[in-house]
Amino acid sequence: MTMAAPYALLINPNSSQTTSEMMLDIARRVADGRVNMEVATATRNPTMIVTYEQLQASAKQVIEIATECATQCVGVIVSAFGDPGAATLKQNLSVPVIGICEASMLEASRGGRKFAVATVTPDLIEAIDRRAHQLGLSELFMGTYCTAGDPEILANDPSRLPKELGKTVRICIDAGAEAVIIGGGPLGQAAETLQPMFEIPIIAPISSAVQQLINMLDDSKSFSRAYRNNN
Repeated sequence: MTMAAPYALLINPNSSQTTSEMMLDIARRVADGRVNMEVATATRNPTMIVTYEQLQASAKQVIEIATECATQCVGVIVSAFGDPGAATLKQNLSVPVIGICEASMLEASRGGRKFAVATVTPDLIEAIDRRAHQLGLSELFMGTYCTAGDPEILANDPSRLPKELGKTVRICIDAGAEAVIIGGGPLGQAAETLQPMFEIPIIAPISSAVQQLINMLDDSKSFSRAYRNNN
């Protein structure tokens, strides 16, 4: 993997290169030149992670990719909702690590807001609920609401996906949510599409993770020196 150091690495635990390109495009637009963003794509995982078992199994390659790049990158984003491998990387790497689920939940709950997750993967509801508990946000978390039908078919239908997620967002709002997360890396573009359509904050996890990683990097004097010396 050849990349221009220093860079922040976004890891796509799904094995879809198309999804990786979409994620990287979002990340670079949010970063807006404040940090170089690069992407690495898993090769041994499904093209879209839709079950808890797949999410758990994906952590192994996420850890491998991040470890391989650890000496060149200044930070790592794990771009699957559930943050596979992120906890291990936080313990073992010297650079900041953030998962898109963690980042989006922290943003959604800011100021004590009650929040919910709208997504397409019913088999990941338990994992999402567990992540909210791990982050100490159970009292603010109102649950995960899912679209109907096959998640992979829906995620690959760009005309239908925002409409179905929009219906689910409305259910979250009617239930009392003050912010709604669009839960999933492959749903990144749909999240951006939905943001201006509602009266409450619609949280796009990739954008949240990039901004929070940049905030962490801004607090690191070593990053500031390295970035200035290489640009």
